[in-house]
Amino acid sequence: MEAGCSIKRELSRGLGGQAYIIKYVITSWPNYVIILMDKIIIKDLLLRGIIGINPEERVNKQDILINIVMYADIGRAAASDAIEDAVNYKTITKRIIKHVEESADFLVEKLVSDIAHLILEENEAVQKVQVRLEKPGALRFAQSVGIEIERTQADFDN
Repeated sequence: MEAGCSIKRELSRGLGGQAYIIKYVITSWPNYVIILMDKIIIKDLLLRGIIGINPEERVNKQDILINIVMYADIGRAAASDAIEDAVNYKTITKRIIKHVEESADFLVEKLVSDIAHLILEENEAVQKVQVRLEKPGALRFAQSVGIEIERTQADFDN
């Protein structure tokens, strides 16, 4: 980092310790315009659902591990202290749980994309989302196999 540049990191917890809000503020960065968004993190959401192409995967629910980073400006909610101004991660999580439990996708690619779309659709304040979806124990000798994607509102504008 160049001289005159400072970084401040803020962290808070919610949702039983499973969601985090992280904000980085950079000041005095010469010759750059930096737009930073806050990160709302849902860590290790472990659900069970039907996912896969093998016959046993079409019948037996299996573990699905989901990690999410939502990028949004939380400034308004921080100032008002009103849930109406916040990205309601509890509501988003409930929608994800319902979707995973009711879906029966063949591919992880489909489910991870659906979750990203659902998050962006749920709250306009979320500008970008990263979703990592893993199937623990899906491969022999591997802890898990999964896919991580990053999407914005523009990716779903059709």
